[in-house]
Amino acid sequence: MRLKGKRILVTGGASGIGLSSVERCLEEGASVVIADLAGSEGAHEAKELDGRHQGRCLFIPVDVTSTEEVDQMVAKTVEELGGLDGVFNNAGIGGICPVEDYADEDFLRIIDINLSGVFRVARAAIRQMYKQGSGSIVNCASILGVFGQSNTAAYTAAKGGVVNMTRTLAIEGAKKGVRVNSIGPGYIDTPLIAGLDEELKQSLIDLHPMGRLGKPEEIANAFLFLVSDEASFVTGANLLVDGGFTAGKS
Repeated sequence: MRLKGKRILVTGGASGIGLSSVERCLEEGASVVIADLAGSEGAHEAKELDGRHQGRCLFIPVDVTSTEEVDQMVAKTVEELGGLDGVFNNAGIGGICPVEDYADEDFLRIIDINLSGVFRVARAAIRQMYKQGSGSIVNCASILGVFGQSNTAAYTAAKGGVVNMTRTLAIEGAKKGVRVNSIGPGYIDTPLIAGLDEELKQSLIDLHPMGRLGKPEEIANAFLFLVSDEASFVTGANLLVDGGFTAGKS
C-alpha cells in the first residue's frame, strides 16, 4: 500500500474531489481526517468510511476563514492520529461575476476562503511538519491559476496566488523535510457541473482537447502521487490535470 501508516488531512473532504481523495488514501492504507464545514456531510461520510476501513477515518469540522478553527483542526488531527504526514488543502468555493458588478464583500469572501484559507491551513500544517522534520502539502489550485477567464476576477486572483504561494512555501520547506506542491484541475464532473444545462455543460466539455470533463478520482490520483513518497523529489510544482485544457487550442 502506497500510504500505509501515513496520517492525512483533507480539507473540503466531504464531497467531490476531496471525498474521492479521502477514499483513495484509505484504500492505500492511510488514516484520514475529513475536514469540512460543520453542516456538511463530512460526519456521515467519515462514519461510513471508518466502518469500512478499520477505524482509520474521522471527521473534524472547520471553517478555513477562522485561524482559531484551523489551528484547532491541525492540533486535533495530531492528537487523534499521532502526527501529520500529508495535507490536501482542498477547501474552496467558486464565483462568477463581471468585474464592474463585483461587490467588495463577494470578492473578499472568495479570496478569504480560496487563498487566505489555503495559507492558514498550510501554515498550521507546516508548523507541525517542521517539528516532525517531514511532511507533504498539496494545495488545490486550478487551470484558472495559470491564465485568466472572463467573470472570474476573484477566483483567478485567488488561484493564481495559490500557485505562486506554493512555490514560496516549497522553497522555505525544502531544507526542513517538507514538500509543497499544487494541483491545477480542469473542469471536473462533480454535482455542481451536473446541474448545468446541457448546452453550457457541452461548451465546457469542448474546451478540453480530450473531449470530456475530468473525474474526481483523476484529481485524487494526482494528489495520491504528490503526497506519497513516490514524489520525494517533487516540490514547488503545479501539476495540471486538465485533459489538455491549458496546452493550447487546435
